[in-house]
Amino acid sequence: MSSDGVNTGRRRFLTAATSAVGVAGAVGIAVPFVGSWSPSEKAKAAGAPVKADISKLEPGQMIVVEWRGKPVYVLRRSPEMLDNLDKLTDVLKDPDSSISQQPEYIEGAARALRPEIFVAEGLCTHLGCAPKFRPEVGAADLGGDSWLGGFFCPCHGSKFDLAGRVFSGVPASTNLVVPPYSYESDTVVVIGVDAEAA
Repeated sequence: MSSDGVNTGRRRFLTAATSAVGVAGAVGIAVPFVGSWSPSEKAKAAGAPVKADISKLEPGQMIVVEWRGKPVYVLRRSPEMLDNLDKLTDVLKDPDSSISQQPEYIEGAARALRPEIFVAEGLCTHLGCAPKFRPEVGAADLGGDSWLGGFFCPCHGSKFDLAGRVFSGVPASTNLVVPPYSYESDTVVVIGVDAEAA
């Protein structure tokens, strides 16, 4: 057996072994580096769209979902609730939502894509407290006959109707914010995706 044959085989083995270790090292460095390009789970959750199943939501009921760390109210309004919206124009600061508090595709007194489903951020536009859903008509502590249901902020007394429009004479200056949203189906609302982009 010649020394040249042994050296050649050994050289090939060492070259292959070194290459394999080099490739493994490169992969070990590349995987975390490439992974750092992707947003973290926390970042994804902060801006990701949220789906709300409204299939079991009865007229007059509301659910709360979280989107971007904020509560979002999803309310199924009854025909009576919708009829009452036009009766409040004289007691509201911005009944026509002239101050932009919703996407451009949201129009009218109902402030909704589908009149029976109302979607709004559950944060008072005064100092950010969460208004309470108070659907009962004629609540004595909220104005008696002038109260046709809506949202009441217990922090400083701001009141909003069932379309999130702010009453006159309360600390909040603007209507509740309507976030971008769309429908994935008849029973699923997607909060965070514009209807025009869906």
